[in-house]
Amino acid sequence: MNRNNRNTRKDRNDNSGAGNRGRKGKSSADKKPFERKKIRLKRRTTTDSPKNKNKRWGAKRTERTATTGEMRLNRFVANAGVSSRREADKYIAAGLITVNGKPVTEMGVKVKMTDDVRFDGRRLNAEKKVYILVNKPKDFVTTTADPHAERTVMDLVEDACDERVYPVGRLDRSTTGVLLLTNDGEMADRLTHPSHNIKKIYQATLDKPVTKNDLLQIADGVELEDGFIAADAISFIDPADKTEIGLEIHSGKNRVVRRIFEHLGYKVKKLDRVFFAGLTKKNLSRGRWRMLSQKEVQFLKMK
Repeated sequence: MNRNNRNTRKDRNDNSGAGNRGRKGKSSADKKPFERKKIRLKRRTTTDSPKNKNKRWGAKRTERTATTGEMRLNRFVANAGVSSRREADKYIAAGLITVNGKPVTEMGVKVKMTDDVRFDGRRLNAEKKVYILVNKPKDFVTTTADPHAERTVMDLVEDACDERVYPVGRLDRSTTGVLLLTNDGEMADRLTHPSHNIKKIYQATLDKPVTKNDLLQIADGVELEDGFIAADAISFIDPADKTEIGLEIHSGKNRVVRRIFEHLGYKVKKLDRVFFAGLTKKNLSRGRWRMLSQKEVQFLKMK
């Protein structure tokens, strides 16, 4: 082959991918609770990205499992959160895993999703636990399905995982901010039950300045139609702008923050949840999501 032809082909190959390089969007970091913040929306990941290719592959794998109704025992144990697949093999070899009441020591055994698989006497659920943090935008309904809603929070995480997740608690259509989605029913129940007093912080923008007396009244408590409610903490975000209020509360009552201000004659123009159960929107732009870290999951499990 002519040397000039080889060089020409090499130059062509070197330049072939240049047009496919995209700029990585920068996410805006949240400031501390009760401070103003600017939000920059990230550009959505393209369908040709390696990340989405992996998700499509994962979806096919899940579909195959659903079709056959079986999976390897070590994967079943690993998905249940007991251990890695390699460690699961050791437990199987040691006879510590039972299937339908009988110990299984053979490698490569497949089980059905309906089989009674137990480790240390505890029945295992093969579905992997997923925890997704979303920075909810305005005009998205917090529900898994609503025939009357144009957009739900499920639209934001449709490519996040293969597992079926659902919102923990609710944010109304006009409220933005921190929202957790998971398939961990036990955790969801714990984080929404009133007895656990889960801390939430909101930033409210009102239609007129709030008087100091009304601020104190909210701290002391007001009587709403469904009972007495008091803020755990409340303050002006900026002393020079008395329409911006930071409010800490643990109640899970429906639209409670809006109703508190409406009770005193104010209209909430904007409401943003900036803190929920120890989770914040740091480095998470409006409309984006991320998986919780293992450290965050362990923290929530201790609540």
